[in-house]
Amino acid sequence: MNASLSDAAVLSSPSDRSFASDNYAGAHPEVLDAVVAASTGHAPAYGDDGWTARLSEVLRGHFGPDAEAFPVFNGTGANVLALQAALPRWGAVICAQTAHINVDENGAPERVGGVKLLTVPTENGKITPELIDREAWGWGDPHRAQPLAVSITQTTEYGTCYSVDEIRAITSHAHDRGMIVHMDGSRISNAAAHLGLPLAAFTTDAGVDLLSLGGTKNGLIGAEAVVTLRPGVAPGFEYIRKMNMQLGSKMRFLSAQLLALYDGDLWLRSATQANAMATRLRAGVDALEPLGARAFQATEANGVFATLPAGVADRVRTEAGFHFYDWPGVTNAVRLMCAFDTTEAAVDALLAELGAASRAASNA
Repeated sequence: MNASLSDAAVLSSPSDRSFASDNYAGAHPEVLDAVVAASTGHAPAYGDDGWTARLSEVLRGHFGPDAEAFPVFNGTGANVLALQAALPRWGAVICAQTAHINVDENGAPERVGGVKLLTVPTENGKITPELIDREAWGWGDPHRAQPLAVSITQTTEYGTCYSVDEIRAITSHAHDRGMIVHMDGSRISNAAAHLGLPLAAFTTDAGVDLLSLGGTKNGLIGAEAVVTLRPGVAPGFEYIRKMNMQLGSKMRFLSAQLLALYDGDLWLRSATQANAMATRLRAGVDALEPLGARAFQATEANGVFATLPAGVADRVRTEAGFHFYDWPGVTNAVRLMCAFDTTEAAVDALLAELGAASRAASNA
């Protein structure tokens, strides 16, 4: 083997320099141990294994006795399949303009799922009953895709978190109009850590009908799940999952990862660490405000959104080797994401570089 390819350090970026995405983080050691433990002997394929059966029990403990879980490979697959199974071909989904299903899934909900997205503008990533009503109309009109679902992201793409009351207001409003509510929960653990609540409190108990349950952004290798929260909400899901190439033959390895996360408190421990590091980072960014840095969204999970003086972001990336993304639509804005393995030392090192570059910019 080529020596350079055998050296993991050559293939990866230093973890203390990456604030680009929680997807950049490696797998949690407890997850890797679970995968190794699952790789013993033979087990029935396509979900007829003990790990998948146990996962269903565990997730019913989190979401209630009617919950049914379907492991899939990725978040886009979870979102597309959930909406496709829940809606007829003429159905439409109301969501925020910033929603992942609208911005970051390359049209998959519409092209693969066959569902029309009806988007509404938001200031903080959160939709409201009033915003829903901008697109909740035209039922019975054959010229218009029928608004039959609302999709919310918890936490949002801006790192903001819906409260229980906000979710209840949305679900009540949607249900009164004959619409179901889907939650994109790619960072649902971060929301629970911020709210200090069990998962059911702001999903099942708040009226959410079906859920895309996150895992990859919280330390898994590549495993998510669709969880139906009430009977009959996604008829035929088992067929649609196979049809859309999301039925794992060796599903025990997906289920083992999800079990490592949710059969215990790893999901909460990991999210709490990520959130805490974002809180520390936000405090440091706020301290740089006299030098021109300014956070422009509430920090309620594991992301910090900030504007920086011109040139600072590029300097910190190129000269100090930190990784983070610019945020589109806002001048000189960046998104700084923390993960389960982000450390205080890494946060402080980034803040030191941001401070030095900001001071240099102000003196230029």
